[in-house]
Amino acid sequence: MIYLTYAILVLAWLFILFGMVAIFSLKNMYTRILTSATIDTVASFLVLIALMFVSGGFDFILRLIILILFLLITNPISSHVNIRSAYLTGIPISGKEGKA
Repeated sequence: MIYLTYAILVLAWLFILFGMVAIFSLKNMYTRILTSATIDTVASFLVLIALMFVSGGFDFILRLIILILFLLITNPISSHVNIRSAYLTGIPISGKEGKA
């Protein structure tokens, strides 16, 4: 069971690593926000699932499930708020904002 936990944690780190590379390689601010929100959600889910495998009791697993449900609700809302505030402040969608 511990090897499954290690494999899930390594998968979470791979998601974070590839997400960081994708964030720096993308040109558009909005795709960067979308990528960071997706990577954050997937990696945190994987870490919480790995914690479920090594947790001791049912009450701790129930708390982790509630935390996963909380993340399912709040992460899309927070990325939407970030994208909307970037749009309202006038950041262009075209992806030419960083070029001189």
